[in-house]
Amino acid sequence: MGQPITVTSRAGLRPEVMHFELNRSLTGMQTDRYASVDDATGVKPPDELARRLFALGVAGVTIYSSSVTVTAPAERWAELRPRVEDTIVNLFIHYRDGAAPAEAAAPAEAAAPAEAAAPAEAAAPAE
Repeated sequence: MGQPITVTSRAGLRPEVMHFELNRSLTGMQTDRYASVDDATGVKPPDELARRLFALGVAGVTIYSSSVTVTAPAERWAELRPRVEDTIVNLFIHYRDGAAPAEAAAPAEAAAPAEAAAPAEAAAPAE
């Protein structure tokens, strides 16, 4: 499951900038800047968040502690703002209530073909 992040958003001074304040630090005292998805190559939570935000169509991401600053074309913020907020809120959610985690479902599905093959092998005549 995981724990959701609480997010408060506010417009920046420039129309293409939006600030998102979180209830937890993602970077400590380090600032992570991503000019494109190519910059988000690591495995830390800020890297994953940046990749997810670029997939939404943002132009840039800066993360410092519990503050995420996102740039995108000003005309797209009406559509992007709720999607960016949702992406941040669910950063640490691994699966939804009532849904099995992907890792738990995969082994059961992978075992099914092997189980189906086992009776056929047992039914084969011995030489």
